[in-house]
Amino acid sequence: MTFKIETLRSFCAVARAGNLSDAARRLGRTQSAISMTLKQFEHTLGGALFETERKNRLTKLGEQVLLLAESQIAQFDKTVQAMETLASAPRGVLRIAAVPSVAAFAFPPVVRHLTTQHPGVKIELRDADTQQVFDALLQGWADIGITSAKRNLNGVTATALFREPFGLVLSETHALATRAGPITIHDVFAARFLRNGLCDQIDNPEVLDRLSDVDVNMRNTQSLLAMLLEGDWVTLLPCSAARLVGTGLTFRRISDLPAHRQVFLYQRTEPSSARIVGDAIDVIRALNWPGYD
Repeated sequence: MTFKIETLRSFCAVARAGNLSDAARRLGRTQSAISMTLKQFEHTLGGALFETERKNRLTKLGEQVLLLAESQIAQFDKTVQAMETLASAPRGVLRIAAVPSVAAFAFPPVVRHLTTQHPGVKIELRDADTQQVFDALLQGWADIGITSAKRNLNGVTATALFREPFGLVLSETHALATRAGPITIHDVFAARFLRNGLCDQIDNPEVLDRLSDVDVNMRNTQSLLAMLLEGDWVTLLPCSAARLVGTGLTFRRISDLPAHRQVFLYQRTEPSSARIVGDAIDVIRALNWPGYD
């Protein structure tokens, strides 16, 4: 059973638009052509994708097929983009994916070095969460990945890059920022606390227990830092995160929290441009990483 990518595009367009007319306009095709494509698609699958001929409601099968089809389309488009990039870059391509707190420090010196030493090289950078970094490495989008989780990936090597402490990150104007004496886990959670994805990496029973009672969970790093700058909130982050916005935030150690974050450097064993990737790896390793402990 095989399907053309355009068949999947037609189905997804109709499913999202809720009608043939808008989908046809978006795809630049006639309604009759799209209708025929969908009938053939359903016939091949052996099941109905829409509840009615109006195409405004998906069946249970249709809902599942939509998720799979959109995933395949996204992967296909990424593959085409990657091939086009390679074809337009005779001097090579470097692709790096890194978590935001690391990307802010790694990307500028890498780009500065490579654009000077390897003029004409195409450079593609992506800041992403940990799972997206792993996906980029596995799918071949990234040659280098930097993240704070250790995982064994086929065709990818991993080495420790640096280690930094977790602590309290908050506005310089917050009462805890200027408070004399040590700060404890109790003090942290007595304040207005924002949970974030990195908190779950803290291997401390008291912290993990208290996190379950936190009502606000911020998934986007930039939004989290913007909230902290307002001055009313605090969070737990690695020390490098406090420097992402330049000024306005500060980092304080927690007296009864010895937890650290270990950051790992991943490299595909068969990169698109081995010499360029190796050069970039050397630059990354030589950086004076913030919060090195």
